[in-house]
Amino acid sequence: MDAAFLAQLLLNGLVIGVIYALVAMGLSLIFGVLEIVNFAHGEFYMLGAVAAYFLSTHVQLGYWATVAIVVVGGLCVGYLLYEGLLVSLRGEGFERSILLTLGLSMVLQNLAIYLFTTTPRMVQGPLTYANYTFGEVRIPVLRVYALGLGLAAFAALFFILHRTQVGKAMRGVAQNRDAALMVGIDPRAISRLAVAVGIGLSGLAGAALAPVYAVHPLMGFSFVFKAFAIIIIGGLGNVSGAAIAAIALGILESLASGFLPQVMVDGLAFGSMILVLLLKPQGLFGRGVRV
Repeated sequence: MDAAFLAQLLLNGLVIGVIYALVAMGLSLIFGVLEIVNFAHGEFYMLGAVAAYFLSTHVQLGYWATVAIVVVGGLCVGYLLYEGLLVSLRGEGFERSILLTLGLSMVLQNLAIYLFTTTPRMVQGPLTYANYTFGEVRIPVLRVYALGLGLAAFAALFFILHRTQVGKAMRGVAQNRDAALMVGIDPRAISRLAVAVGIGLSGLAGAALAPVYAVHPLMGFSFVFKAFAIIIIGGLGNVSGAAIAAIALGILESLASGFLPQVMVDGLAFGSMILVLLLKPQGLFGRGVRV
């Protein structure tokens, strides 16, 4: 096997794994704190990519300004989503949350189709065809940026969850909501923050991937189901487990794509999920300690 080809596959897999992880971590964070399955999460990833396309193409903003605006917009949307919809779901039943977020997903997807059409769009800019070359290995600059953004987001989220009072409060609410309330933590404020961060991470994933792949309204549908498979593999509500599982899956898919048909590659996530459910139903990293 050619070493340069293998290195290229590994680098590509690491990039897509990091993007998977951004979406899966946000989904896992929301579930860990609120115990709500957000089926609309993929649509927020799609909206982040669509927003990045319009900001880059029609407003002519640069890469970093586009990413910053999309992330801030995602945080604001997450805040509004919690106050307008998810706050009413607490304690109302698991099934209701599924139906409500699935309905929201359909509304957002069809609204995007109506406004944007299903025609795939490409973000074009000064860095579109720029590459870094390491010997015989070539990687696009925008993929390197996406990788850097993802790793920076991982580091920031880990620091917040484990080294700040807000992060410890978030973990406390995830572990025992009533006990957290008894020691003075406001579960509503923490839940609102978790949703805002989760949607912000999804928006970041969309903005980072928009210049790399085609942007279209249906891009979030398959992505969110793969994210669900990832958080089940890592352990429901376990943010670190979701990140590790996502990166591992991205690398595995990239390596497999070099030797197998694409239809078989797309089944790896769900095949792995089924195997994990059969052998270790709690996920590879368990669910005993969420978030």
